[in-house]
Amino acid sequence: MTREEKAKEIIKRLRNVYPHPQTALYYRTPLQLLIATILSAQATDKTVNTVTPDLFAKYKKAEDFANLKPEQLDKEIKKINFHFNKAKNIVAACKMIVEKFSGNVPQTLEDLDSLPGVARKTANVVLGNAFGKAEGIAVDTHVMRLTQRLGLTKEKTPEKIEQDLMKIIPRQDWIDFTHLMINFGRDYCPARKHVCAGCPLGDLCPDNY
Repeated sequence: MTREEKAKEIIKRLRNVYPHPQTALYYRTPLQLLIATILSAQATDKTVNTVTPDLFAKYKKAEDFANLKPEQLDKEIKKINFHFNKAKNIVAACKMIVEKFSGNVPQTLEDLDSLPGVARKTANVVLGNAFGKAEGIAVDTHVMRLTQRLGLTKEKTPEKIEQDLMKIIPRQDWIDFTHLMINFGRDYCPARKHVCAGCPLGDLCPDNY
């Protein structure tokens, strides 16, 4: 089985388990998803979701966040890891959105990547989930660990892993692939020691050969 064939089989099986894959982050608008994704770096979606509903009820537009002082926002996201750096980045990103993009979250990878606190993974999440644009594959820690474990890539960095995956995964699956991997990692294949019985990908995992 080639890597491309294995990738397609993995997607097929996981779609049977997760027919409607989507991000677990709470959001209603592209701006909310951008901010939630910035907050989610090195933090769990569950923790982020305890903060964002109240935050988004209070601040609704990019201008609202742009007018905040980082210290003020920091007090409202204290539960999140690296909260002060994230507060600074969110305020700075929203200022740029207001000044350069007329208050609207940009819809290109290049423009999103130019925002403070936004790297390629975050840009891919926003483009895919908020705008339905498959410009790349969001590679987080789940995707890195599981694609290596399943033998889809031997690369070690998110950028190179993404390039590997884009060659073997059909473009129409790029957006969902990240969510399928995240759900699979949480439910069946966590990083900690676990039992593999009942895994839908058991016979595709090199660890079981």
